Amino acid sequence: MSLTPVIAQGGGFVRDRTGESSCVSENGFCPDWIWDNLDRYVTPTWEHLYLTVISVGLGFAIAVALGLLAHRRRWLVGPITWVTSVLYTIPSPAAFLLLLPLTGRGNVTAIVALTAYTQVIIFRNVVNGLANVPADAVDAATGMGMAPTQRLFRVEVPLAMPEILAGLRIAAATTVGLAAFAFLAGAGGLGKQIAAQITFRSNVVVAGGLATLMAAGLDLLVLGFQRAVTPWQRAAS
Repeated sequence: MSLTPVIAQGGGFVRDRTGESSCVSENGFCPDWIWDNLDRYVTPTWEHLYLTVISVGLGFAIAVALGLLAHRRRWLVGPITWVTSVLYTIPSPAAFLLLLPLTGRGNVTAIVALTAYTQVIIFRNVVNGLANVPADAVDAATGMGMAPTQRLFRVEVPLAMPEILAGLRIAAATTVGLAAFAFLAGAGGLGKQIAAQITFRSNVVVAGGLATLMAAGLDLLVLGFQRAVTPWQRAAS
């Protein structure tokens, strides 16, 4: 299509007699197009956020439970770490496609895969955080007559919380990225929006930018929660 007979120009657009934007036809970065089409990203953004939050929440609950168990039964650390590491090495597109015959197309398949990917990150941080609790604090709690369960939840877990939540932050940011492939399982999200117009620069910039903002927002949210539940760190600093 020839763009020589220009009839209108403005806002970064140059239109031919058909009314089509040369910026769009050339797959460029088109601010006016972005502004006019922001509404098409609302639903994919909410789908992406839903998949991320549910997967990270479930993954955190499972990994913390496994970490507490492994802390009590140290022989479990190796096997659980091995299994979760193997799960993490499976490419995410392959994981979504392999689960399709078992769980079908939709959110369930995406959430199962994304939850599995969070395990190795959070589990390692839980185990390492509990192992790094100062021995003096544990001995003091024992000397005060605390039972093992009391000592775990009243002393060890609070002191390990910064490292545990650091794992949660990493898992949240990673899951935002992996959720971009959830459309392969029929779950939607920003990845579906990117794939629909992957050669159109404006579309990729907006969808990718929204995913980046989502990862940053979740990171700040967890960081704020960490500061709220670890006031002694603020006092020390």
